[in-house]
Amino acid sequence: MAGVALLGAGIFAKEQHLPAILAAEKSGLGQLKAIYSRSQASAEGLIRDENLDAKGVEAYFDSPETEGKGLNDLLKRSDIHAVIIALPILNQPSVIRQALKAGKHVLSEKPIAQDMEAAEALLDFYKIEICGDSDAVTDKKRAPIWGVAENFRFYPSLQFAAEQIAALGGKLRTFKLEMYSFIKEDNKYYLTEWRKTPGYMGGFLLDGGVHFIAALRALLKASGSSLTKALAHNSLLQENLAPSDTVHAVVLTETQIAGTITISFATEFKSGLSVEVTTENGNVVWTPGDVRVQGIKDGEKYEKVTEFEKTTGVKEEVRAFLEAVQKNDGTCDDRLSPYEARGDLNIIQMLLRSE
Repeated sequence: MAGVALLGAGIFAKEQHLPAILAAEKSGLGQLKAIYSRSQASAEGLIRDENLDAKGVEAYFDSPETEGKGLNDLLKRSDIHAVIIALPILNQPSVIRQALKAGKHVLSEKPIAQDMEAAEALLDFYKIEICGDSDAVTDKKRAPIWGVAENFRFYPSLQFAAEQIAALGGKLRTFKLEMYSFIKEDNKYYLTEWRKTPGYMGGFLLDGGVHFIAALRALLKASGSSLTKALAHNSLLQENLAPSDTVHAVVLTETQIAGTITISFATEFKSGLSVEVTTENGNVVWTPGDVRVQGIKDGEKYEKVTEFEKTTGVKEEVRAFLEAVQKNDGTCDDRLSPYEARGDLNIIQMLLRSE
């Protein structure tokens, strides 16, 4: 059974990744061995709060500096085969490199990096230094796996919507992504210091926006399309959400089909998430909780709504990653591909840097 370490002890690591690892453990897909956080208090606090010391889970930290307890010490352990990284955006690339160099399989949280330059550097590092040559990403039998966690891609409702779009067929006519929400000052994610004062482009538009772009890209892919251009306007409606909290855009596919993207974290009286894709044969509207399909059958128009239970998709993505670790043949679920994550980040950067 693969030994697993959780690198990060923040909100998402505690509320999502840890339960997902423990659920996989019950299925024999891995055993949690260690938790790392920058501070001793947070690493040991999570272990204590979840009664993990009784399972032999050890804490690692870099502050205060303690012999045998740093991240490098964790990565030297031969009984730890895989790490799941949920650290602040700017901290992740260096830790990803460290873990891969140490021969560990890696699942890192989205986004893949803070910008495309950093993402491309990581991909080059993985292909050349870890896999051994520039074409080895799909042919790397013994190289450690690197996956990027995007839990939206594991929503059953999104997978179903993609299947319905593919089944409808026909040329793409238009599409629309809308996400409205309101980040209050007491929001638990906003209260994390690195999100309150982001050192990366877009603030919440990067951190949260990649989820919604991942959903749109998955559904456009089902129609045989991909995004290539964007004309966007960014604005800051809430001063505390700098550098920007809202984007409105017209976007184009490779065949010049136009659609729209609206993402806002600053609308008090409007909320919701949906992606709509219209082809010449019908229309599919996705939300996390339901999928509405309109089409024509036997010459008659029809509409069908399918509802789904609420899920975060994290247990599914962690299970997929640990199944790949157990299989150990160099392959991994395509939904965890760092190239998919690069595609999400590329669109976000296009929206944020549109001129």
